[in-house]
Amino acid sequence: MAKKKVVLLFGGKSSEHSISCATAAGVLGAIDRNKYDVIPVGITQQGVFVPAVDDAQHWALRKGHLATVQDEGARIEFALDGSRNVTRVNLDGTRASLGAADVVFPVLHGPFGEDGTMQGYLELVGVPYVGNGVLASAAGMDKEFTKALFEAANIPVTPHVVIRESNWLRDPESALEAVKGLGGLPVFVKPARAGSSVGVSKVKDWNEFAKAVKLAFQHDNKLVVEHGLVGREVECAVLEGRDGAKPRVSVAGEIVVTGREFYDFDAKYQDEDSVDLIIPAKLSDAELAQMQEIARRAFQAIGGQGLSRVDFFLTKDGFFVNEINTMPGFTPLSMFPSLWQASGIEYPKLIDELIDLALAK
Repeated sequence: MAKKKVVLLFGGKSSEHSISCATAAGVLGAIDRNKYDVIPVGITQQGVFVPAVDDAQHWALRKGHLATVQDEGARIEFALDGSRNVTRVNLDGTRASLGAADVVFPVLHGPFGEDGTMQGYLELVGVPYVGNGVLASAAGMDKEFTKALFEAANIPVTPHVVIRESNWLRDPESALEAVKGLGGLPVFVKPARAGSSVGVSKVKDWNEFAKAVKLAFQHDNKLVVEHGLVGREVECAVLEGRDGAKPRVSVAGEIVVTGREFYDFDAKYQDEDSVDLIIPAKLSDAELAQMQEIARRAFQAIGGQGLSRVDFFLTKDGFFVNEINTMPGFTPLSMFPSLWQASGIEYPKLIDELIDLALAK
């Protein structure tokens, strides 16, 4: 049986560039080479498509080191004529076909990759791709519209206020008044369209609020301020159902942070000693069933395809959805594959499943 040609697309222009590289490392190290020919394609921080080395260790996330895609002169081009052909353009201008792609696996995080822009490009190219489509990717990336869709579907979300930079500059007092109406401190200030906790601040003193807003606006011109809920941080992973079946949901996992204010970028990627990932989370059967059903509804509310991870707070008042991640971290130790491993799907088989779902679209 002929191997499928898989383009692994990673890097990108967002602040999560290096996290995307680490996700690519996980896939490169685990994908079944007896089934797939892999074409690694990096996107530089300037948005240039380049050939990338097929070496998991080269892209792996290491403490104190964040890998980046470098522009060494060669280019990668995708045909727009429906042929799905991938071409390498060398520094001297010579061209070499790398063959026709069967599927693209875009392990891109953040804007210009996870937000529908790359998905739209791949639709134009006419090649199947792993994961969510244009609408779900865009909706899942923008916290304002994610929450609006969830509220329309009667899914409980964290109390929040949206602030646009123009409104903040014109009338900060009104914005602050709206935030204070959420229910008091602490609050979390987040860029509306960023991930991996980039630009996020926990505010415990109103005198620090303007500083947090300034930081968030460095990453987006719109931010979401959420009331800090007291509860456990728990997550479920979701896979699209086969042949029209309902989405599949994993067991739950719990994040326990020690020595830090919250689960920030460093806690996620540079200071693993400050975090315990507990899988499966200690929940009653009824709590787990309720959480899984909410996760399934959240996936359906954004029109999800392929995969997502749904993040919750479990409080004394029940579950609240914090956010949905339409391209979650995918290293072998990340929460998404770890949850599926605990649910009976090993990492290489999870890659197979996602590729199969993409080819079945």
